Amino acid sequence: MKFGILQFFSWPERRVPLPTVYQRALQRIEIMDQTGYDAVWLTEHHFSDYSVCPSIPVMGTYAAARTKNLRIGAAVTLAAFYHPLRLAEELALLDILSGGRVNWGAGRGFDAKEFRTFKVPMQESSTRFREVVDIVVQAWTNERLTYKSEIFSFEDVEVLPKPLQQPYPPMWVAANSWDAIDWAASAGYSILMGPHATSAELSEKWDFYKEKLEHYGNSMEGRQLPMARLLAIAATDAAAAEVARQGAQWLLKTYVDPKVLGVVGDPVQRYVDSVVIHGTPERVIDQLTRLREEIHLEYIIGAPLSHESFMLFTEKVLPKLL
Repeated sequence: MKFGILQFFSWPERRVPLPTVYQRALQRIEIMDQTGYDAVWLTEHHFSDYSVCPSIPVMGTYAAARTKNLRIGAAVTLAAFYHPLRLAEELALLDILSGGRVNWGAGRGFDAKEFRTFKVPMQESSTRFREVVDIVVQAWTNERLTYKSEIFSFEDVEVLPKPLQQPYPPMWVAANSWDAIDWAASAGYSILMGPHATSAELSEKWDFYKEKLEHYGNSMEGRQLPMARLLAIAATDAAAAEVARQGAQWLLKTYVDPKVLGVVGDPVQRYVDSVVIHGTPERVIDQLTRLREEIHLEYIIGAPLSHESFMLFTEKVLPKLL
């Protein structure tokens, strides 16, 4: 089992100066580097204090300079908002500067405000996302690139630099819908899942992805499918449940639209009951051990809902499961 941390840059109620948010996150990343984590997975968001990190390559370069062992993951670059050649260049440069430690995760995004502000039509989001992913991979694996499609067109372009990792960094695409999972399987791309799905939903999607991979003549062999899971850990189960509840309320207030997730009923209670892994360290160890078998949880990207949750996971949970 491998472990990473989904590093948000949340600014709740703007209680501290924004530079403090970054300083604390980087201190946490330094702790990860020394305690057995595989990767920090950096998030990209725009125009919201839910997570104030608009550039994964910029933040990733600074994180790489502060660490020696930790892989630098993107979870995810919002590919539909990028010029694909610029994205290929910046990620390849980050891979070189980090000594070949980049994990690339690409996502489509779903926040209407982001699409509206960047003037990217929502109806083009899926096409743009898929083309950007394909172009980045081709830019990395071809000496020169010629590409013609609905949206992008390039003729005999040499995209430099190439990544240090060959043929290119480990990559995943965020796939939450059945259609996105089907496309990823058809293209042979591995997928990232979570953090807002229930464990039962993740299990269904894992099975569907495996079935579709085989249908398209691709194999599960050698793939790791990271699953992001929200974590709330405290000294007592009751205290952890309250952290889970407050975290769910924050998510729903600042970013997550229950309608997009197709939630029926009380969305906060859904998070507490079926999404967030919460409890004492001992209880969380038991839950993760069970989920390893039930939903093929081989690589967890933990998303702690409090600093205490991060520290307890690092000190009490991680050593028992590595």
